[in-house]
Amino acid sequence: MMPPEFGSIRSAPKVVLHDHLDGGLRPSTVLELAQHTGYADLPTSDADSLATWFRDAADSGSLERYLETFAHTVGVMQTREALFRVASECAQDLAADGVVYAESRFAPEQHMELGLSLDEVVEAVLAGFRAGESAARAQGHVIKVAVLVTAMRHAAHSREIAELAVRYRDSGVVGFDIAGAEAGYPPTRHLDAFEYLRQANAHFTIHAGEAFGLPSIHEALQWCGAERLGHGVRITDDISVDADGHATLGRLAAYVRDKRIPLELCPSSNVQTGAVASIAEHPFALLARLRFRVTVNTDNRLMSDCTMTSEMLTLVETFGYGWADLQRFTINAMKSSFLHFDERLAIIDDVIKPGYAVLIG
Repeated sequence: MMPPEFGSIRSAPKVVLHDHLDGGLRPSTVLELAQHTGYADLPTSDADSLATWFRDAADSGSLERYLETFAHTVGVMQTREALFRVASECAQDLAADGVVYAESRFAPEQHMELGLSLDEVVEAVLAGFRAGESAARAQGHVIKVAVLVTAMRHAAHSREIAELAVRYRDSGVVGFDIAGAEAGYPPTRHLDAFEYLRQANAHFTIHAGEAFGLPSIHEALQWCGAERLGHGVRITDDISVDADGHATLGRLAAYVRDKRIPLELCPSSNVQTGAVASIAEHPFALLARLRFRVTVNTDNRLMSDCTMTSEMLTLVETFGYGWADLQRFTINAMKSSFLHFDERLAIIDDVIKPGYAVLIG
């Protein structure tokens, strides 16, 4: 059987759980929105040059410097029209890449500079996603996009954003997240928000184990009750591997594996932010071999100059994965989504398995 190649991977059904709306804009859209909104701080006025700038600026080896690039994308996403357009294009771009289900996350509190309310921000994004789904369907691509609303861990609005997630959970918001610089801003600063979400039977994931190590993972799980780990790549700090390849799991790593806690791994981004030294040294292969619930994600398609197809192809070329492996990672992601169980099962049985059956042969 031929190993997976770019074209065939692109046609395979894919699921992404960790994709930031403000990290996936088309460079041409950033330029046009800057013109329309009067945003004057872009480093260049050429789309190709801008794409290169975002990639190079993000490729710093520092999470903090990586996050600085978002000033420009967030800067042009301050109107209803801009939010609607970015969300619509996001859905269409993901669908064209073969993604059949996506959870897109963004921080509503960062899009209020021109007077929009939190509710208006969320409603504009949800409307954009519905329009993008319809446009993709007209092109022969079926996708469902759900939203995670994100609170910034350095700010003090997490309870308000948690209430927003619950308020719109019947309209397309499936969960809550916190993001931003990890060092110095532990998730335990937001315990009130997490307690509110638990009382409301709402879903949430937490960025943890990326720039910061095991303490952030422990706090996210044991203090806050996270259902998934955003990145979580540093769980390998609690795994030792001897010369024969035998792995010994510490208490926390064993807990994560035993509880089937999903890891939202983002290979290219993890290299850019310095969480791992290179793709070849990425612990994805170790975690997959040890049967952790690994998932493949893009994080920020603009900054990492990647797609779900390119991320999967990178794993294939680096670790030798075949179609059965890619199917497993995709089903892992769908199982781990915040959709209701029957909806998850329908996508697995009716879309993912039939799609891979053709490829596996």
